Amino acid sequence: MSDYYVQSMTAPLYLRIRNEFEGRIRSGELPPGSRLPTEAELQERYGVGRATAQRVLHELAQAGLVERHRRRGTFVADSVRQENLLRFVNPQLSGPEIPGRHEVYSASVVRAAEVTPPVPGLPEDTPVIHLVRRKFDVTETPVALEYATVPFALAPHLLEEDLAHLTMIPYFRGHGVPLATSRMYLDPILLDEPTGELLACEPGTPLLRQRRLTWLENGELAESAAYLMRPGLMEFYIEQSVRAD
Repeated sequence: MSDYYVQSMTAPLYLRIRNEFEGRIRSGELPPGSRLPTEAELQERYGVGRATAQRVLHELAQAGLVERHRRRGTFVADSVRQENLLRFVNPQLSGPEIPGRHEVYSASVVRAAEVTPPVPGLPEDTPVIHLVRRKFDVTETPVALEYATVPFALAPHLLEEDLAHLTMIPYFRGHGVPLATSRMYLDPILLDEPTGELLACEPGTPLLRQRRLTWLENGELAESAAYLMRPGLMEFYIEQSVRAD
């Protein structure tokens, strides 16, 4: 098993069991169609309670790695959940949604110099609204972390909105903000300790961070956003037409 899936012995037992099966699935040891142990078999094999066994199988299913069928059992899925990267810059594109709740972890007005990740193109003393949100699946496991930073002068009443479900580009459009372009960046990073705690992942875990910068028609920055998905949940792709017409 690669280091990617190796967890410290201090990690929760359900997470170590889940990552063991995820590693076997991704390595091909458990190919598509393979049957996983039942909840009762997991309980006996690992000496865990029913709730832990259920959580292991639920998390693997939420990650798109397995499919659960009543009376038949749990089987390795044909592929992982897929996500069109262009959806991050084009809100008109639809895509898979992981069921679960959203949490506003923090929302405040700070100096541009204080936010994470850094905001390009703004003087350090510029007041900005900085929003940090977490997405949980139905088992209450954190699956995604989102940062959004907006110049305060551009959206002075933003903190009065329903921040748990706010989508920035539609918000700007609804308030007549003249957006022009949006650009996406992909950064391979290693999780630091604070971010790892928010995603329930070990510090040093590698993942792909999506960053979006959106500009106004006058060239000024409208928003800086970043999105981190818990490893193993998504297979990312970009699709476009190549038809001659």
